[in-house]
Amino acid sequence: MTVARVAAARRGRRGETLALWWLRLKGYRLVARNVTFGRGSGAGELDLVMRRGRLLAFVEVKTRPTLAEAAAALTPAQRRRIERAAAAFVARRPDGAGWALRFDLILLAPGHLPRHLPDAWRPES
Repeated sequence: MTVARVAAARRGRRGETLALWWLRLKGYRLVARNVTFGRGSGAGELDLVMRRGRLLAFVEVKTRPTLAEAAAALTPAQRRRIERAAAAFVARRPDGAGWALRFDLILLAPGHLPRHLPDAWRPES
């Protein structure tokens, strides 16, 4: 792994930790973190899985130099991978049938408070 990739991974982990605490302050509880399903092409990763009441939020965290760059960093292909990973996560949880599911986005940039976008996108199916 290159030095740049190691630094990016470290920034990502710090961003996920900040997002986790931000959501905890808003009343969410952590269910899972950095969950990966599958390997190779089509693999999906869930940065944070948070719960608030009967709501299960799959939260993607993007850390970039500006909030606009963070927002633009989530591609349609990434959304589809996250959706597949979320479906696999729920399928493996026997208590998951009664939950309302939502896909959230947290944008992080230096000098700004985290920006939480609840229901940032909906699956295309």
